[in-house]
Amino acid sequence: MPATNMCWGIEIGASAIKALKLEADGEGGVRVLEQVVIDHPKPLSTPDVNVNDVLRVSLGTLVSQHEFGKVPIAVSVPGHSAFARFAKLPPVEPKKVPDIVKFEAMQQIPFPLEQVEWDYQTFVTPDSPDVEVGIFAITRERVNEHLQRLADVGITPTYVVLSPIAVYNALAYDLDFGAKTPGTIIVDVGTTSTDLVIATPGRMWVRTFPLGGHQFTDALVQQFQASYSKAEKLKREAEDSKYARQVFQAMRPIFTDLAQDIQRSIGYYQSLNRDAELTRLIGIGSTFRLPGLRKYLKQQLSMDVYRIEEYKKLKVTGDAAPRFNDNSLNFCTAYGLALQGLGLNAVGGNLMPTSVLRKSMWKEKTPMFAAAAGVALAASGAMFLFPLRDSMGVSANQPGAVIRQALARQADLKRDADEAGVLNAGDPDMRVANILTLLERRGIFQYVVNDIGTMLAEADTAVPAWQRRFAEGRPPYTGPAYTMTRFDTQYLPPAAPQQDTGFGFDSGSQAPADPLNISQYPRLECTLVLSTRQPEARRFAEETIDRWLRANGVRADVPYEIVAPPRPSTVAEPGRDGADLLSGGSPRFPGDAAGGRGMVMTSEGMIERDAMGGVGLRAQVQRGAVVIGGGGAPPPSATEQAADVARAAAQNELDRTVPLTPPADGPLPPETGTVRVTWYVVFKPAESGDGDAMNPGGPQ
Repeated sequence: MPATNMCWGIEIGASAIKALKLEADGEGGVRVLEQVVIDHPKPLSTPDVNVNDVLRVSLGTLVSQHEFGKVPIAVSVPGHSAFARFAKLPPVEPKKVPDIVKFEAMQQIPFPLEQVEWDYQTFVTPDSPDVEVGIFAITRERVNEHLQRLADVGITPTYVVLSPIAVYNALAYDLDFGAKTPGTIIVDVGTTSTDLVIATPGRMWVRTFPLGGHQFTDALVQQFQASYSKAEKLKREAEDSKYARQVFQAMRPIFTDLAQDIQRSIGYYQSLNRDAELTRLIGIGSTFRLPGLRKYLKQQLSMDVYRIEEYKKLKVTGDAAPRFNDNSLNFCTAYGLALQGLGLNAVGGNLMPTSVLRKSMWKEKTPMFAAAAGVALAASGAMFLFPLRDSMGVSANQPGAVIRQALARQADLKRDADEAGVLNAGDPDMRVANILTLLERRGIFQYVVNDIGTMLAEADTAVPAWQRRFAEGRPPYTGPAYTMTRFDTQYLPPAAPQQDTGFGFDSGSQAPADPLNISQYPRLECTLVLSTRQPEARRFAEETIDRWLRANGVRADVPYEIVAPPRPSTVAEPGRDGADLLSGGSPRFPGDAAGGRGMVMTSEGMIERDAMGGVGLRAQVQRGAVVIGGGGAPPPSATEQAADVARAAAQNELDRTVPLTPPADGPLPPETGTVRVTWYVVFKPAESGDGDAMNPGGPQ
């Protein structure tokens, strides 16, 4: 709950600073206490303008004219400077949602999580069991620069919110968005970019594209060979100008570009949500004052187009009402920001760094801590005096001579025993036990290879239907569903069970998390890397590989269980994830990190991966034989040699069963993605005595 019933909402736009100070009136609405519009000396889109100098002047004017005190402040960051991503979550328990969202954020945000500030919001619709998540993020460098600029004039915000989120919150509150609200498109045309928000019952979606009022002004600069400031004035006064016809003729191509970008956004959204019905568009921003724009968009989009003229739940009294109504189109973002501080927002997403908030809170509480420390010091002094008196009394009573002699004798005997080493248990010699364990599970790799072959064969059967469904306009490709490029395994010994904290992430303790509850069993970690030429690579992997792993976890004829994360496969797409796969670079998957040690099967043999993620040449497979040496590594032990031989046999079986390259029967379409699949082969104790589950001989 908010600590106060007032909040400032400040939007630092490219043409002006707009701010509102709102107060919740307790009658189902909010009241405007102060309103601010400070135009920049020059728009930030003006060529060769110094952005920092302009903002310093405007922010200085703001703080000189208005007192902020201890009222919470919410500020916005433009949509084009941050990220908004939306995805559906797999069905999991509610307590695991935060960890699943963090895993999803690692895939969706194109930066390491330690370099960004991020937050999320889940969406649930009444008539659907699906849970969607909106992930909002901004780089720490960018948000810290923004906050430092505010700190220079004495402003310390409590909330940092994306502009499109603030716009949605304002209209969702003012228009009472609910389960029966028609599908609404909100278009906020700013100075340099446009935020498009699609609101349907229970959910929202955001896209930002680089087209705004600047493009309209620039078209007039080119048409009339005028300065930027004169063109800006001509745009604002276009309706009353004697050159109105020439002005609108010059801006007509930008009208067309805006309509096309809106149509593309709607088309993409409806391709993801085929049941969505979008019936109206609400325009925000000064650009919607241009005559003819609403009529043009209505003709192009075939839907009703409205413009915000007034707000239903925002109360403005006295002489301030006319001035507020003149700027109502531009106050929507500030309105939504202030609602965030009042706790009346529909969607969260605070990108304020926790370190800055913590520092601010400690600064405010320092006087209280000083007073509390004084009281605690006095109390502790009183508590110390009585034990000190008792201690001095005990110290005065020294033990007798017999007791002192016995204690000295005990110390001498303990020292002699320590020197003799009889008190230590000694280090066990595990060499014999390690050699005997090599015979266990000697046929497991044959089962694993058989699983991979079955998995890929079932995926091949899905190719024709997938091509008919998604390959419209693409070269047909009926080759294999996947091409295998790499297969890694790593043996993980059993450990003491850890508390389940959710999938994939530690809860803060030093012990490793065990989200799948399998660390108490011996297991193999299997990582398979595939490439595919099928369209919609991410969805194809979910429909084939992920589905197979979920369906074949427990089988009567296999001596282990397959345990996979909620999202076993991650997909790196060309030009989007890591290096460009089409240019030959190595793909980087979300969440890649160095670490671990194990044997790596590749098309060139078997190599060892060290603990830092590097690859040595300690063991290579050549035609079934293991060659030891190379890379400066120490000679392997007998245990390691035996393990290498077993893995070499598995590699030969894998080469025979699963071809590493597709048949070359014509020109191939480009690869659409590289898929990395991770699962665990878990050896749980047999529940009955039928068969030797711990020592199988391989599939027959």
